[in-house]
Amino acid sequence: MSHLKFSDGTSQEFSLGESYLEILKAYDKKLLKKSVALKVEGVATDLRAVPDASTESISVEPILLASPEGLDIYRHSTAHVMAEAVTSLFDGVKLGIGPTIDNGFYYDFGVEKPFTPEDLVKIDARMREIIKGNHKFEPQKMNKAEALSFFKEAGQEYKEEIIADIPDDTVGVYTQGSFTDLCRGPHLPSTGYIQAFKLTSAAGAYWRGDEKRPMLQRIYATAWGTKAELKEHLRLMEEALKRDHRKIGRALDLFSTSEEIGAGLVLWHPKGATVRGIIEDFWKSEHRKYDYDIIYTPHLARVDLWKTSGHWDFYQENLFSPMDLDGQEYIVRPMNCPFHIEIYKSHLRSYRDLPIRYAELGTVYRYERSGVLHGLLRVRGFTQDDAHLFTTPDQLEGEIGGVLDFTLYILKSFGFNDFDIYLSTRPDKYVGSLDDWARAEGALKGALDSSGLDYMIDPGEGVFYGPKIDIKIKDVIGRSWQCSTIQVDFNLPERFDVTYRNEEGGESRPIMIHRALMGSLERFFGCLVEHYAGAFPLWLAPVQAVILTVTDRNNEYAEEVRKKLRRAGFRIELDIRNEKLGFKIREAELQKVPYALVIGDKETESGTVAPRSKEAGAMDAMALDEFMELMEKENIPRGGELS
Repeated sequence: MSHLKFSDGTSQEFSLGESYLEILKAYDKKLLKKSVALKVEGVATDLRAVPDASTESISVEPILLASPEGLDIYRHSTAHVMAEAVTSLFDGVKLGIGPTIDNGFYYDFGVEKPFTPEDLVKIDARMREIIKGNHKFEPQKMNKAEALSFFKEAGQEYKEEIIADIPDDTVGVYTQGSFTDLCRGPHLPSTGYIQAFKLTSAAGAYWRGDEKRPMLQRIYATAWGTKAELKEHLRLMEEALKRDHRKIGRALDLFSTSEEIGAGLVLWHPKGATVRGIIEDFWKSEHRKYDYDIIYTPHLARVDLWKTSGHWDFYQENLFSPMDLDGQEYIVRPMNCPFHIEIYKSHLRSYRDLPIRYAELGTVYRYERSGVLHGLLRVRGFTQDDAHLFTTPDQLEGEIGGVLDFTLYILKSFGFNDFDIYLSTRPDKYVGSLDDWARAEGALKGALDSSGLDYMIDPGEGVFYGPKIDIKIKDVIGRSWQCSTIQVDFNLPERFDVTYRNEEGGESRPIMIHRALMGSLERFFGCLVEHYAGAFPLWLAPVQAVILTVTDRNNEYAEEVRKKLRRAGFRIELDIRNEKLGFKIREAELQKVPYALVIGDKETESGTVAPRSKEAGAMDAMALDEFMELMEKENIPRGGELS
């Protein structure tokens, strides 16, 4: 008898022809109920597959539905059910791709006209019929010629294109009922395993993201292992919709974009610009405290600079086209690092000068396809809170640790206290020696280990010139946002021939650290808007208090109050419109102003103010100086501590 060996050391015998499903059922029915597939000798495998009975012992590990890999299998299987439903309801459907994404999946279809909300209702109902039928997901291997013939006969030209790009001699297909789709698997044992899903939206999407290719129709969906999980996710989606920074940005008059100016280019309105200015001032003052030199550099440069840096070769698809100036080609800058290198090189440097830390709020421009532009989160022109540190090898790990501390201090000051941290290692396409990569990865890991922070390894996700630490902030409803990054670079100092005079009087190359604490001001501002739902803490609020008069008799005193608060440095507005007080209070609440100061005859006569807090409601009347003291205590960043 052969047997399966589980990771806990237990085993289960099996006979010729038994499937993993049958073997697992005999081993542990409760475990089977939680499992969607198996890892067999480390390879994800269908439960319906049959093990090789000629092998004496096979190492297996159940893939649980509750695991990320299990949910991925579950969601991709649900995508196949959706594809079957669409092809059964509409004529001439061309199948694109149906990958999983965060919290769900999508599938692209070539259809005659866009899907309507009514179509989604029909597709949902048909999916539930398929699930109820409990059809097996049955895998099959085809050679490429056979697969091309099969999908050509079915009129599935997009599948033919995918098959042609597969380097292997064979491809995988899965059939449930009468529907067959191209897929490498694994899948659920049957459609009946699917418990909870919802189709969320439909939108246009170019085939393979190429604007020159046909426009397909994409249906998005979410899927979860239980109805309770689905319900909670839908609740969070509804909350996220309320917090959409684009919607709040319009309501609070913070920013906009204009087709007349161009997609992905942001206009900062006075209130949004006020918040941005507060962020910038805080950023600058803290960088000076932390021994950074703040610099400014141009918005464009000769193309040769980007060829030297390597960006021309590695990122050309994201660069704007060159422009001719005096017979030379220039481009708007996609990164700031070459400029900082040129400033470093403007003087001879000694080991005694290092580390050198240059910081810049540098605006860069990158070409993003129109289909991926999204409010402030994905734009074509954005300002990075960029910095580059030049260090000796001995200083490297210590400087990384310092940057890590500084990053968390800044993020916590803005109210972010929960993070996912990743160490991203060498990608397939890279420059530099393996020794340099090992040293850089070791320095990043050493700094993380010394910090005591929890982190995960993200294999192959480093940039072409070096490994990095990525810090994803979690907002108040648990969503992750990629903002901060710390990258080690041996490559650019080599390419630009950057040196310093070492202790022996010879020349050595410094190591560069690239880092951004907030990522880009645009994206970070969008995160802040959604984190606070537009109700910024007092120190960030564009308007900190609005003065509301009851009658015209109170206007003169209200103006005195406004001037005194303004001269004390507070951001104050005055509302003396001939409107009812309740209407004015409601407007202040909708604009999410932290305080409203009501001034009527009583306040005018006594020289007081009657504050209303956005958080606590009506407060007792108090002297203006007392209110100013209250504001002073609240008007500072909270949460950050800098060692």
